[in-house]
Amino acid sequence: MKRYIQDSLDKDIPVHSKKYDLLQTLELCLAGLFWIFCLFGIILTVPQAQAAPPNVVVFLTDDQGWGDLSFNGNRELQTPNVDLLAKEGVHFSNFFVCAVCAPTRAEFLTGRYHPRSNVQGVTKGQERMNLDEATIADLFKKAGYRTGIYGKWHNGMQYPYHPNGRGFDEFYGFASGHWGHYFDPMLELNGQIVKGNGFVVDDFTDKAITFMQDCHAEGKPFFAYLAYNTPHSPMQVPDEFWQRFAGKNFNQLNPRQKGTSDHDRAAYAMCENIDWNVGRVLETLSELKVSEDTIVVYFSDNGPNGFRWLDGYKGKKGSVDEGGVKSPLHIRYPRKIPAGTRIDSISSAIDLLPTLVDLAGIDGQTPKPWDGISMVPNLTQEDPDSNDRVLINVWKKKISARSQNYRLDERGQLYDMEHDRSQSKPVNQDFPEEAEKLDNAVKIFQDELLANKPDKRPFLIGHPDFKYHHLPARDATVTGKIERSSKHANCSFFSRWTDTEEKIMWDGEVPSEGSFKVTLYYTCPEADVGSEVILRAGESELRFTIKEAHDPPLVGEAEDRSPRSESYVKDFKALPVGTISLQEGPVKLELQPLSIPGSSVMDFRLLLLERI
Repeated sequence: MKRYIQDSLDKDIPVHSKKYDLLQTLELCLAGLFWIFCLFGIILTVPQAQAAPPNVVVFLTDDQGWGDLSFNGNRELQTPNVDLLAKEGVHFSNFFVCAVCAPTRAEFLTGRYHPRSNVQGVTKGQERMNLDEATIADLFKKAGYRTGIYGKWHNGMQYPYHPNGRGFDEFYGFASGHWGHYFDPMLELNGQIVKGNGFVVDDFTDKAITFMQDCHAEGKPFFAYLAYNTPHSPMQVPDEFWQRFAGKNFNQLNPRQKGTSDHDRAAYAMCENIDWNVGRVLETLSELKVSEDTIVVYFSDNGPNGFRWLDGYKGKKGSVDEGGVKSPLHIRYPRKIPAGTRIDSISSAIDLLPTLVDLAGIDGQTPKPWDGISMVPNLTQEDPDSNDRVLINVWKKKISARSQNYRLDERGQLYDMEHDRSQSKPVNQDFPEEAEKLDNAVKIFQDELLANKPDKRPFLIGHPDFKYHHLPARDATVTGKIERSSKHANCSFFSRWTDTEEKIMWDGEVPSEGSFKVTLYYTCPEADVGSEVILRAGESELRFTIKEAHDPPLVGEAEDRSPRSESYVKDFKALPVGTISLQEGPVKLELQPLSIPGSSVMDFRLLLLERI
């Protein structure tokens, strides 16, 4: 404007004309300013539209150690997509989880140490979270999100312990602690038995991508939990990934490794498959143009399932030493988190719920207090260095404590984790105050959380709010000489059922009476067809006969890249056997043969009850 006025004054025109033009210009400027201020005032008085809530994608891998990523220095494999999350967001150098699967999942879901939710084991119901615990899915669903989980649940099978009872709108996967076959297996979709499509991790990713696309099309924010079940055994992986490692000998080894095994090769192949699927999800977010406004989290549930490279850290899965509980953690949220951020402050799985609730700006009110804290001040660098806390790692009778620089192991030995990651030289005498502080934290934790509390929770059978109810061999007890297909119950079946006095039984409680259609999943060779069986439930009885042969082979061994200890599986046949009534209250369901014309009744996998 100043330049415009000066130009007018410099022109060869009468003086009075110059004055007139100058006054006119000033009037126009003042009028323009008046209307600008008016418009600004109008804008201030109009309610502003709130920013759309961010989407959330959480990747949780199974038995992937801290050292199983190229980002952390492993040169034997390449994980560029997972590495990208750290480069475009934040990575945590001191993030800790539990020693095994189900406890870590419970701590992520509740923001509380797993003993508080009564998670005591990994199978036969001990992995269930108490029903008075609020989950992260509950909170996001209440905030208007659509919620979905794809993969391994491992925190309860029967509703309302089932994921559809813990805040998830959609569940596709399996609820057990591990699965017996990774190609086209029997899975479930919201309780209904379905057949998987291809390699499970690829399949889970396909379903999650469809879920995200559908939510985006509907204008709904989503919370997608991709709970991958690899590199947990059995060690199965598509050929494309296996061929990258077949016969390869690794240079980076754990001191306790004796060369390179096929188990190690398969684990790395599975990690590269995971990375490929992470890339597919990131590409989907980009195609939907929501990358900037999506929080993406990546971590693992415990240390590696074997002695693999850990850059010197001591331990593996099942150990409460550093290598058994140290996990990668990457969080990308371009809208709020500066790229390439590194957080050295100690943190834990219990911190993820408070952090995600805080980042998303949703109501985090829960009936019980969290043990975790929000890491948002660290993420946004508002308060990046504050950390004066003690984290506890516990599994069974093993317990250790971690401060910012030290770990007190299960034997009470203190180690300087900045200078002795292999935990080789105790420093109790050098730092007695630190040792005492961590020892006191362990004692408080034991007194408050580990008092002897027998698990008296019954299996709930036939809840009125859900249609499908699974009674697998996993959760059953037997009499006589009936054999379980593996010492690992999670994906097992019963065989060698040869005596009419032998039973398969479930003790439970029926929350509400009702009638249920019963489907049996079994196999039976032609020579054994004809057994008559009775299902008892209190005063109710259902009799049926195995009339049709179904004798598929065991599957899994041909796809295994390394020998397994878990059960092989079969293509179990679904046999509708009739309807039974269940009365409210405690119940014992019993399967018992009335006659056995052949050598065995059947191989038994599952009873599926469908409320009608």
